[in-house]
Amino acid sequence: MCAAPPQCIECAPMTAPDTSRALQLASATLDIEAQAVLALKHRLGADFARAVRLVLAAGGHVAVMGMGKSGHVGRKLAATLASTGTPAIFVHPAEASHGDLGMIRPQDVVLAISNSGESEEITRLLPLIKRLGTPLIGMTGRADSTLGRCADVLLDASVEREACPLNLAPTASTTAQMALGDALAVALLDARGFKAEDFARSHPGGALGRRLLMRVQDLMRSGDEVPRVPPDATLSELMREMTHKGLGASAIADADGRVLGIFTDGDLRRLVETGRDLRALTAREVMHPNPHCIAQEALAAEAAALMEQRRVTVLLATDAQGQLVGALNSNDLMRAKVI
Repeated sequence: MCAAPPQCIECAPMTAPDTSRALQLASATLDIEAQAVLALKHRLGADFARAVRLVLAAGGHVAVMGMGKSGHVGRKLAATLASTGTPAIFVHPAEASHGDLGMIRPQDVVLAISNSGESEEITRLLPLIKRLGTPLIGMTGRADSTLGRCADVLLDASVEREACPLNLAPTASTTAQMALGDALAVALLDARGFKAEDFARSHPGGALGRRLLMRVQDLMRSGDEVPRVPPDATLSELMREMTHKGLGASAIADADGRVLGIFTDGDLRRLVETGRDLRALTAREVMHPNPHCIAQEALAAEAAALMEQRRVTVLLATDAQGQLVGALNSNDLMRAKVI
């Protein structure tokens, strides 16, 4: 009788997970990785400070290297450094042996990450890096490894054990590398005097970039799009201007462009409720004099804050001479995702 063909793994019935076992392992993983990160605090010292000074003194990039899981950490660290004011690139060690080593120059700093310190793709590059005269920072879990001995500065990322139950899969070790790399990036950020505005410049597509980089002049209506009438305009003319420009308000400005007042849709409703004869009224008689204006160079976020503070939905923008140059409302700010 022929034996039944082996059942493929995909078709085999799955064993129901042991909920308590899964939760126990998850809790233990978090404990082990948290302890690994906290242990790094007690090893920070002169070498970490030297690494910061070495990067600050360099005239080029930080070239981050790593293989496998350490390589994934390295890519993230290079991105974090670059976005916080320290020019950085990731150089794949295997590709470096086939031409990419040309990306590294003497004025750069190499940050090599390897838990064992014996990754072959990295160790074969160490003599070449030394020959270039490029400073080398080693981040490893073994100070006595090849990488540890060759490094000009050693960052100790050792862990007592991995969170993996087999103590094999890189888990706690990569968490420690990530945390130590972030600590280095933050220390460099502070040493460079990096500010929120600098962060926004490297993140122009993000919400912070929009809030910190976008100016009123980038969003405001300008030229013929700005609703305005002279002070002697009739209320009828004022209403036509408001309807035509669709901003929900109109500026009242003199012949030199100086803002005298503003009239809004809300003002019109309140005026109608008074029962007055509206036909003979002029813009000067119904306007709010000396309205709150904002400089066209001001940040759009400042305009949003001023609208909220004054409980208005329209702001007039002026130039350095105080002349009317634009107008914007809360819808303009929402479209630009400033608010």
